[in-house]
Amino acid sequence: MNRHWRQLVILPMLIFLLVMPVQALAAKKLIPMGEAIGIQLQLSHVFVAHDVLLASNQWMKGGAVIEKINDIPVKSLADAKQAVAKKGQQKWTINSEGQQVTLELQNQEAEHVISFLKDETDGVGTLTYIDPETKNYGALGHQIVDSTLQEAPVFKAGSIFLASIQQIRKSTPGQPGYKISSIEKHQERLGSIDKNTIYGIFGRWEDGYQQRLPKAIEIMHEKDIKTGKAEIYTAIEGSKVESFSIEITKVENERLEFIVSDEKLIEKTGGILQGMSGSPIIQDGRFVGAVTHMFVEEPKKGAALTVAEMLRRSS
Repeated sequence: MNRHWRQLVILPMLIFLLVMPVQALAAKKLIPMGEAIGIQLQLSHVFVAHDVLLASNQWMKGGAVIEKINDIPVKSLADAKQAVAKKGQQKWTINSEGQQVTLELQNQEAEHVISFLKDETDGVGTLTYIDPETKNYGALGHQIVDSTLQEAPVFKAGSIFLASIQQIRKSTPGQPGYKISSIEKHQERLGSIDKNTIYGIFGRWEDGYQQRLPKAIEIMHEKDIKTGKAEIYTAIEGSKVESFSIEITKVENERLEFIVSDEKLIEKTGGILQGMSGSPIIQDGRFVGAVTHMFVEEPKKGAALTVAEMLRRSS
């Protein structure tokens, strides 16, 4: 079944990081991508996704962890559903805001609560690069933050899948737009998610991509990046990756700022969208960086992380 995805969160605009030596990365080549990807993280626990008012007038708070149902440990949503399938009154043990609480639920009420539980975080973003030497990939350029937990989640496993853009909600000043995508979760996954860091998600590429990969190009280090014309690779319709013109306006260590100048992209999206995070930036035929953020009040204006820094932080 097709699932619809949207990016979970826009992180703060400015993060200043320590610069590391670039000499070790000289002449390094990466494959620039730009495909929309569906992201799935299997969480460490089963969480309540939203506040739920129970028949007892008690609240089951969003973010609470379901620990046990009828004294049986709950490790996954499947465990919770199996426990709730048993008829009669049920005893739920939850951990809410650091406090262990026991709740008594009737079977019908428990079945209702199940629809408010989750054991995974889903989202959509953009694949940045594949390293042809190591077969590792990098994407997003920033961290995945769970909308319920309001923090980077602890996860047991993760996967990325190829996504197809179905619709676009345009960005306007003060109102970020987003991509609406769908994937077949039964298709072969593209790779694992091994790390979720403030520099992006990283993992092992598994060759599930059915199309021919682009040619690897040399990365550009911070000292060589200049203001002026560049381009981004991203998908705004279906799974087709297109090139769009931008102007780099500021280079500061491993951070960039840019303005979207491509009329087609502006007409279609209004500028930068949620879901474009990770889109590769290319200048003079070399790989510069990855889109990470937009300026909410100026959606044509975006920020980026250099791919050299992203690569350094992937290990």
